[in-house]
Amino acid sequence: MNSKALSHPVNPIEVGVYECDIHLKFRFIEEKSLLGDRDQLLQVLLEMITDGSDEFLDILDQAVKVREASEFSASPPMRRQLMRLRNSVDSNQ
Repeated sequence: MNSKALSHPVNPIEVGVYECDIHLKFRFIEEKSLLGDRDQLLQVLLEMITDGSDEFLDILDQAVKVREASEFSASPPMRRQLMRLRNSVDSNQ
């Protein structure tokens, strides 16, 4: 049996470059020692937000804006990755 005959046509995946603005305002409970390490604090806050609201986190306000950006505004490594993604999509069709 030919597996290609059974495969369904794949819709092409379109990729692009996007800019995203996120505004979050929240209250949280955490150890004071964490507040001195900005990188670790950001990691903990992102984990808290992605895990969802619980008794340690109150989301007060949130706004997300996403817009497509020019590919030329992206960094050279990001543009190379975009080309790789597009080439891999083309080669899989």
